[in-house]
Amino acid sequence: MPRGVSTSSWRPSCSTTREADSALPGRSVTIVNARGLHARAAAKFTALAEEFDAGVTVSNGRETVGGRSIMGLLMLAAAEGTEISIRADGQDADAALAALCDLVEAGFGEDKE
Repeated sequence: MPRGVSTSSWRPSCSTTREADSALPGRSVTIVNARGLHARAAAKFTALAEEFDAGVTVSNGRETVGGRSIMGLLMLAAAEGTEISIRADGQDADAALAALCDLVEAGFGEDKE
């Protein structure tokens, strides 16, 4: 934390409020790969999210983060079996949702061990 920054009002930039997020179109999917949403899987997710003209958020039911933030996705601590909600808005929202949900449902291209 930089000096002079109050920790009482600090919030990670990748967070969004649940109220604002719940109005966006979205889908729930379950993490199926054995390692969960780890660094390599998060990198694949963010790279795919970047391909679309859409804002993407991901929630584990407790926390909502930006879908283009590897660190945010890692903060969800989404292990195998965790249900996440992916929401999107913007010109490519439907295509982004479909592609990102397909990626998660395919286990991020990893073996399901």
